[in-house]
Amino acid sequence: MSTRVAYGIVLVVTALVTVVATPILRRLALRAGVIVAPDERRVHERPTPLLGGAAMLLGFLAGMLVAWRLDALSSIFTTWLEPVGVLVAAVAMLAVGTLDDVREVSAPAKVAGIVLCASVLFFAGVNMILFRVPRVGTVLLPTDLSFLISVLWVLGMTNAINLIDGLDGLAAGIVAIAAGTFFLYTMQLNAEGVLQAGNIAPLIAVIVLGMCVGFLPWNFHPARIFMGDGGALLLGLLMAASTMAVGGRVDQQCVDTSTVQCSGQTYFFYAPLFIPLFILGVPIFDTVLAIVRRATKRTGVASADKEHIHHRLMRLGHGHRRSVLILWAWTALLSALVLIPIYFNGKGNSFVPVGVGALGLALYTVLHPGVRSTRAERRAHGAAVDLVPAEPPVADDRIDEPVGAPRATAGNGNGNGHSHSHSQGNGNSAPRVTPEQALAALDQLTPTSRPTSAPDEPR
Repeated sequence: MSTRVAYGIVLVVTALVTVVATPILRRLALRAGVIVAPDERRVHERPTPLLGGAAMLLGFLAGMLVAWRLDALSSIFTTWLEPVGVLVAAVAMLAVGTLDDVREVSAPAKVAGIVLCASVLFFAGVNMILFRVPRVGTVLLPTDLSFLISVLWVLGMTNAINLIDGLDGLAAGIVAIAAGTFFLYTMQLNAEGVLQAGNIAPLIAVIVLGMCVGFLPWNFHPARIFMGDGGALLLGLLMAASTMAVGGRVDQQCVDTSTVQCSGQTYFFYAPLFIPLFILGVPIFDTVLAIVRRATKRTGVASADKEHIHHRLMRLGHGHRRSVLILWAWTALLSALVLIPIYFNGKGNSFVPVGVGALGLALYTVLHPGVRSTRAERRAHGAAVDLVPAEPPVADDRIDEPVGAPRATAGNGNGNGHSHSHSQGNGNSAPRVTPEQALAALDQLTPTSRPTSAPDEPR
């Protein structure tokens, strides 16, 4: 069995377990009352259960178990420390997030939990050991600096995914695209001999992809379950672990390029430092904006608001689903920008489709709400005109009658009204009133019914 087939099996098993476990956890959340109600800072309209992160963890455990049993991936489990460390950190991160879902914890306590999980990864060997800087080369980090950078990397990834999780399916879709892109990138690194044999990064990336694919059918708008902080922090931790396993290490032979020329391209050597910033560019950019915005307003960094990118898209006029799809599309374009140098050797004309797609998406993002509103206004105006009853045509033989001239209340159907004796018109003419009938009607009027001027009557 080839390595690609083995990864495909892991992907399918992870997705199936997640999609089956999600409705079970949904029912458990409803029974336990672990639901989130609508409020002023959320956009969903009905109470929705949480605990989607627990279903994703079950998918992760199933994927790791299947990978462990496949001979094609046995090199990853040659040493047990890294796989077990990732498992322990994932379970602990889900516990931290789920605790915040069930019983809200303070921001410092949540940060402490994230630091604890990052520490587990570091001591398990999933950390930043090498730091590659353009025009400088490879820098071997000391232990204390390696620990600090690894913890900050995990903190940044987890908070980026957690902040972008504001619309149904948004975080799961973005992470799915990013994980799939990173998996393709790591597979190419393996083919070029840049990564050490048994690197755990491709396995984590493909499992994360399966988790998101299995969860999306239940989470896309209208969502029937949310991943909650537990799921968002779990995805952030796993993406951080996968990117650190690539960005912080390469085959030692590739460090000394005078001995072995691994890829012949500077891109492969330095790209791990920048690729996560591209494939997760949307949540990272949103996080940076949130920090700057809250610092400007002198509010806490952890304080919630409705000024994120997805909220702005909805205020711009895009609906819930369209806002999600637009941000998915931006993530896909950034991911394509990463993969082009790998699969097309960095040729300049290969970037043209990405540029055209980015221009079209930008125009659609900005201009489409205005087009929709203009069409809606025209439709509303047309509907209003249709609701106004049209006056029946009235034949009028008066010539040069001044505007506002009083019309006769009795007369023929032609609106002439000069005298009753002319009421011979067509079938639509009013009934003829004789002088005797008019006198009888006047005699029936009482003095109180006639219009009088009563200056003393209160108004």
